[in-house]
Amino acid sequence: MKRLDGKSAIITGAARGIGRAFAAAYVREGATVAIADIDLAAAERAAAEIGGGAYAVALDVTDQASIDAAVGAVVERSGGIDILINNAAVFDLAPVTEITRGSYDRLFAINVAGTLFTLQAVARRMIEQGRGGKIINMASQAGRRGEPLVAVYCATKAAVISLTQSAGLNLIRHGINVNAIAPGVVDGEHWDGVDALFARHEGLRPGEKKRMAGEAVPYGRMGRAEDLTGMAVFLASAEADYIVAQTYNVDGGNWMS
Repeated sequence: MKRLDGKSAIITGAARGIGRAFAAAYVREGATVAIADIDLAAAERAAAEIGGGAYAVALDVTDQASIDAAVGAVVERSGGIDILINNAAVFDLAPVTEITRGSYDRLFAINVAGTLFTLQAVARRMIEQGRGGKIINMASQAGRRGEPLVAVYCATKAAVISLTQSAGLNLIRHGINVNAIAPGVVDGEHWDGVDALFARHEGLRPGEKKRMAGEAVPYGRMGRAEDLTGMAVFLASAEADYIVAQTYNVDGGNWMS
């Protein structure tokens, strides 16, 4: 028997990167997985490539009607929701004196409000179902401490850690476990964009920040999306039933807590 047999999951921002890796891992473990993304075409391609129980759902986490419609679509297709991964997020950086309200509003709308109100919609459904569930929020090592050029992103991920604690304590009475994963530096499309931003603000050559970030990891390299899937499967499984309101570092030793 697989660890997630018969479970219905929804993963936000899952058309690519870490979210896509989670979706593939969940399907391998027997779950039916809604790949929820604002880019429906990309979500459909990912679902087709993963196969099995993967399917695409349109979702804009900044739009409550979209959140509600996505939750309804998953319930209609799979008969309920057992697992949510709040993975959708965006990144930006700037010196504190150059942060714009537009950047601030966008990061908090997606990374914090998107996480909260998707969690809320799914938790309400889980409570109605009466069989508990697992909610996993994606934090970051950036939520553990500030960084000179990353004030707003760090603040959003610190908020995700705090939200995980509060929601975890509130929802466990319904049998809903809320926990989080805090990755370190994870190679891929996301970090290509991060590298480009650091290159512009720090005067670095393209690829230089990525090289430096990888060399600084005690493990000896940047993470890969697949390095996170074990924790994502574990936290969604019955093995994690007694784990409540925790944030787990999966970062090659970058942060200890």
